[in-house]
Amino acid sequence: MAQPKYKIATIGSHSGLQIFKGAHDEGFQTIAVCKKGSEKPYKMFNSADEIIIVDSYANFPKIQDLLIKKNAIIVPHGSFVTYMGYQEVEKLKVLYYGNKKILKWESDRYLERQWLKNAGLKVPLLFDRPKDIDRLVIVKFMGAEGGKGYFLAKDEKDFNKKIKPYKLRKYIIQEYIIGVPLFIHYFYSSLTNEIEIMGCDIRYESNVDSLGRISARDQVALPKIDPSYVIVGNIPVVVRESFLPRLIEMGENVVKTSKKLAPPGLFGPFCLETILTPEEEIFVFEISARIVAGTNPFIEGSPYTWLKYNIPMSTGRRIAIEIKNAIKMNQMKKVLG
Repeated sequence: MAQPKYKIATIGSHSGLQIFKGAHDEGFQTIAVCKKGSEKPYKMFNSADEIIIVDSYANFPKIQDLLIKKNAIIVPHGSFVTYMGYQEVEKLKVLYYGNKKILKWESDRYLERQWLKNAGLKVPLLFDRPKDIDRLVIVKFMGAEGGKGYFLAKDEKDFNKKIKPYKLRKYIIQEYIIGVPLFIHYFYSSLTNEIEIMGCDIRYESNVDSLGRISARDQVALPKIDPSYVIVGNIPVVVRESFLPRLIEMGENVVKTSKKLAPPGLFGPFCLETILTPEEEIFVFEISARIVAGTNPFIEGSPYTWLKYNIPMSTGRRIAIEIKNAIKMNQMKKVLG
């Protein structure tokens, strides 16, 4: 019996352009699901062979039957998970690349921390109560919203003042580690059981990065401005080569642990979000269990993918290759969840 002709689909946001480019590179047709007005990039860059317009991404389940008829495979990204929520994603019947069960562990910061600690990774301290704050902390909210609303606090009084606009949101109080942020992009193949480093990035955040350009003297003269951590873009980084063995082992341990927590475990793209300190310690403060926007600078590949493949290899293309290989090997069950 002939294999059906699959199409690659995702929500028009986040890393959709890269996912569609990678799909085209491997011969797949593409479908973008967009809210009215957000379809323009996918037309401009000839990314989507078909565009489905929805009033709200909350209506995504209503177009499932249409996507199923088109043999679409959904490739999740950060916006997809945020707009839908992991519970709704788990209910989807349309073909889905990745393990949906793992999203619960990514979406809850306490479960995420348990996962990272079980993998033997170093994590920042957490404070259970505001009155326990005895050092600089960063307050983060649940879910993947690009750093929106995060704030720093130095003590309980400072926390209580800054939390007022967010009282109804779930949050964690995390030790603020001084060091260099490094976001490491991985890919784990469920077909070959091999892990790859696809690239690294740092995030450009507003307004904390622009505040960093202003001297302390001039900051004092400014009206009171609280730093915010809304991500506006990503900057490529090539990490010091002597760090690579540790980074590879960290990725391997995360995957190994995930197989116990949510069988068959994490596969496909993921990202460890870390801080490297002057003492060369590596703290992991978050994991993203799907493609991250930090891979977008590498649509033509990173130094690491050039070393391995010697052809342009984005994370989006690597996903398409994995799906293509699963089709050829008649192993689609290994890449769908």
